Amino acid sequence: MKTDRQVIKNRYCFGLGTIGRDMLYSLVSMYLINYITGVIGVSNKGLGIITALMMVFRVFDALNDPVMGTIVDNTKTRWGKFKPWILFGMIASGILTILLFTDFGLAEGQYIALFAVVYLCWGMAFTTNDISYWSIMPALTKDQNERERIGSFARICASIGMFSVVILYTQIPTILAPFGDKCYLVFTLIVVAILWIFQLFTLLGVKEDRSGLAKQEHTSLGDMVKVLFKNDQLMVTAIAMALFMIGYCTTTSFGVYYFRYAYQDENMYMVFAAVLAVAQLTALSLFPKFSAKWTRKQLYFGAMVAVCVAYIVFFIAPFQNMALIAVSGLILFFAQAFIQTLMLVFLADTVEYGHWKLGKRNESVTFAVQPFINKLGGAVGSGVVGLTLILSGINDIEQQYAAAVTTEAKLAAAATVQTSSLWMMKVAMLIFPLICIVVGFVLYQKKYVIDKEMYDKIVEELKERE
Repeated sequence: MKTDRQVIKNRYCFGLGTIGRDMLYSLVSMYLINYITGVIGVSNKGLGIITALMMVFRVFDALNDPVMGTIVDNTKTRWGKFKPWILFGMIASGILTILLFTDFGLAEGQYIALFAVVYLCWGMAFTTNDISYWSIMPALTKDQNERERIGSFARICASIGMFSVVILYTQIPTILAPFGDKCYLVFTLIVVAILWIFQLFTLLGVKEDRSGLAKQEHTSLGDMVKVLFKNDQLMVTAIAMALFMIGYCTTTSFGVYYFRYAYQDENMYMVFAAVLAVAQLTALSLFPKFSAKWTRKQLYFGAMVAVCVAYIVFFIAPFQNMALIAVSGLILFFAQAFIQTLMLVFLADTVEYGHWKLGKRNESVTFAVQPFINKLGGAVGSGVVGLTLILSGINDIEQQYAAAVTTEAKLAAAATVQTSSLWMMKVAMLIFPLICIVVGFVLYQKKYVIDKEMYDKIVEELKERE
């Protein structure tokens, strides 16, 4: 039986572990394309090949996530089944991220070949950490309220990590000016160091429940399929989460390009991101208070209404109207913080539901759904961004922008983007994501049935069985 002190220690050590993780993931998922177009400077053909490779590899890697979840569930060591994989994944993904943000001065064909190998390995390495990290969460507590506290604090830490990168990325050449062309590599080294330091909080500070480890049954590939497809609530949650993440990743991946070409002041992106960070962190801090007064379905409905309003306001706002852009951004990131936290606890609750329905507890296979969803969202988002840049002609301007030396020359290059190209970007950035998010919400409303009363009943029945 854990002491209250250990419960609190678990909450904070688990959450702190995600600061560096989300810094690293945001760097790769949101800015790798920007690094390739703006620093490496590939042609339209090269960008098309790279975009296609990223989508294919992410989907391939995502399909491997349940297999990795099965491997974790079958792991039995003196350190538990989660921590060995957290350690391996953090070291390997850190090294591979450094390689992704290193300019080796290769010809385009050689660069694409090297990129393909490193990016594929990066996805698999990050998966081992991601699945084992998040699947340890249900092993920390079965109390729904404590799960919400753990989830909201973890999301706060994740947001700190993500927004640290979002705010700083466009300023890297200025902040790290002494390093010249190596500034992005130096920034990547810093991010990897932060990843390794903060993951140690989780490895050394978290204590999971290992009472069932000795009698844990082996999970076969057939069992994996059963866990994934016969747990109907897991499937509903997975599809709703996937649609939300596709929309969210697509919108955020356009951020730099929107402020560079539509707003025509890239420096405002940092200010805008800082404001959004405050909104998201505030929402995550307030989530436990809101969840104490309203049910999860009520919170999800309210957040969805806010998201729809935010997307519509952003879409109708003139390209350079910061007042409307800021208001819509604040609403959007406040609401999406609630939705992401709710999705996390929905997923955690499906572990008990699957155990109750199928007679077997599989945290890692269940939580393999989360990295699968994140990768799918990132793959579709990157694909939409890459395709839009090519079809709109913005990638041609991007190469001119990267080659420009002075601020005036960069502004002059950005000003040559046609209005029709900007509207194409705006539709891809806002309308497509909104459709995905709304469809996911409708599915959840109709098919997700695990409320507090049902969850408590499931936990009691599981205790009786044991």
